[in-house]
Amino acid sequence: MEHKSYLIFELNGSRYGVEALCVQEIFFLPELTPIAEAPRDIVGVVNLRGDIVPVMDLEVRLGHRTREFQLTDSVIILELQEFQIGIIVNQVQEVLDLVAEEVSTELLYGRRISDNSHHFLSGVAKMAGGIVMLLNPENLVYNSEIAEGLIPEKISKRAKETETFLTHQRVFCPHATVEERAIFRVRAENLMISTSRQDFAGLTPLAVIGLNGEYFGFELQLVREFTDLRKITPIPCTPAHIIGNMNLRGEIITIIDIRSLLNLSVAGSSTNSKAMVIHVDDLVAGVTVDEVFDVMYLQPSEMRPVPAAVHSSNDEYLRGTAPYREKMMSILDMSKIITKGELIVNEEI
Repeated sequence: MEHKSYLIFELNGSRYGVEALCVQEIFFLPELTPIAEAPRDIVGVVNLRGDIVPVMDLEVRLGHRTREFQLTDSVIILELQEFQIGIIVNQVQEVLDLVAEEVSTELLYGRRISDNSHHFLSGVAKMAGGIVMLLNPENLVYNSEIAEGLIPEKISKRAKETETFLTHQRVFCPHATVEERAIFRVRAENLMISTSRQDFAGLTPLAVIGLNGEYFGFELQLVREFTDLRKITPIPCTPAHIIGNMNLRGEIITIIDIRSLLNLSVAGSSTNSKAMVIHVDDLVAGVTVDEVFDVMYLQPSEMRPVPAAVHSSNDEYLRGTAPYREKMMSILDMSKIITKGELIVNEEI
C-alpha cells in the first residue's frame, strides 16, 4: 500500500503537512534581513552556514493577514530542485506516514484540487486530531498567480492599511522587545557559522528553557514537541508535582512540574501556559516551562562542573553548567529526571 511521510505543523490554529522528503532542517526563528525588492510574502533572508536562504511568511502566502512573530515560532527549510526556502510556522508537531486512502483530493466547492495546478494544497487528511491540510510545496514556492491576486497594494480601498503593512514588512519583528531582538540575533549568528560535519560531531544540541527566572538546557533529542497547555484534567490522589493529564491530539499526556527536584519554588507554577513533551525510552510526559528560549549547540569545553553551593542536594540531576547570555545555564540530565526522579504516576498503585 503506497504511503508518504509528512511533517505536520501548526499555523494560526490550523494543522498543515508537507512531504518530509522536501524538509532539510528545522530551527527556531532567527533574526531575518528584509530585502527591499522581495515579494510581499518573503519576510527576509537568513545566512544559513554561508547560503543566503529566503524565508516565507506562510500566512501571507496563503492569502491571510500577517501576524506578529514569536520566539517560539520555527522555520522549516524546504529544498526543491536544489533551491532552498524557509517557511515560518507556529509549532512543528510530528512526522506521520499517510497511505493514499487517507488523503482526499476532493475539493471543497465540488471541484478537484488537481483541476488547478496553482492550488497550494495537494489534499486533506482526516486524522484523530482533526483535519490536516497537505501543502503542495512546488506550487507554494514557484507559482505566483494566486498570491499576486491577493497583494493588498492592488486593493485600492485599503491603500492606507497597505502602506502601513508594507512599512512594517521591511522591518523584522517591529514590535519585539530589546531582549527578544537579542535572542533573534544570537540565533541568526549561530546559523551563520559554517561548520563541517566533523566539527558537529563534538557539539551537543540543547533546548534552552526558563524556569523561575533561571536558564536550563537539556538534550534536544529528547524533545518531541513544544505545546500550549489547555484543558488539564486533575488526577486524584497524586503528588503535587503531577499537574494532571492533557489530551494531545488523541494521546493522553501526563503533565509534570520538575521544580521540586531542582529546589525551585513551585508557587505560581499553575499559571504556566507552555509544556515540552519529552520522550525517554517508552515514557512520554509533558514538562511545564515558563519560556522556550532557544536551540543551541554547546561546545564540550564550555560545560563546567556544578558549583558546590548550587543545587547541592540535587547534583544527580545536573550534568554541569554553561554560560548563556548574561547568566549561567544549568544543564539537566532529563533522562534521569524522568526515569529516576519519581515524577511519573505508577499506574499499579
